[in-house]
Amino acid sequence: MNRLITLASVAALFAMSTSSFANEQGKSIAKADKPSTEVAWTPETMALVRSGNVQKGGQLANEQMCASCHGHAGIAQSNNWPSLAGQRAEYTYKMLQDYKNGSRNTYPLMTALAKPMSDQDMADIAAFYASFKLPPVPEGTPIDKALADKAELLVMKGDGNRLLAPCMSCHGYKGEGDVVDIPAMAGQTPEYFIRTMQDYKAGKRSDDVYSRMRLVAHSLSDQEIIELANYYANLTQ
Repeated sequence: MNRLITLASVAALFAMSTSSFANEQGKSIAKADKPSTEVAWTPETMALVRSGNVQKGGQLANEQMCASCHGHAGIAQSNNWPSLAGQRAEYTYKMLQDYKNGSRNTYPLMTALAKPMSDQDMADIAAFYASFKLPPVPEGTPIDKALADKAELLVMKGDGNRLLAPCMSCHGYKGEGDVVDIPAMAGQTPEYFIRTMQDYKAGKRSDDVYSRMRLVAHSLSDQEIIELANYYANLTQ
């Protein structure tokens, strides 16, 4: 009985925090008429992603000139774009679908590139990038290890007072990603990580299922986001 009461209390607190977040942003986190993503992880979708052909994906990436932004072998050489090397195939597939159907509109260029792609094209490109190891950050990227160390408590323990689960519980102990559409973060540049979290925090990006990352980002201070950015960038050094 006590356990049921505790779970009910946590659920109530979560609902209150969600309501508060929505009010502060001036809009609902999740609109009934527009889901955060149109990707449903059915057995058929999972089988499609698993069918991705690495060789065909490499050819498509070459044709689309993906390397001009994301780098050869998926290691971006600019802080403006994410590295895709070692990224979970499911996540890359979902991002391409989100760009195509408008669930994510943060980069118009990606929307234009994704529009003509078939589902199989996306699965192939996702398989291509997943075939590489997680990336190091570009040479010369400044990483503050002191800031990285400060983030370790949030990554490993979370913060019960703010109902923040440990980052590792979703993104993995080594930032490798987990459970279908949860991305790897190890090796991303601090600048890209910070920009992504700030987009979630401001509501500019809203393709996260159940508003997971919007809720997390809203609870983090700007300083904590910087610390986490350095932590994940440092993992592949």
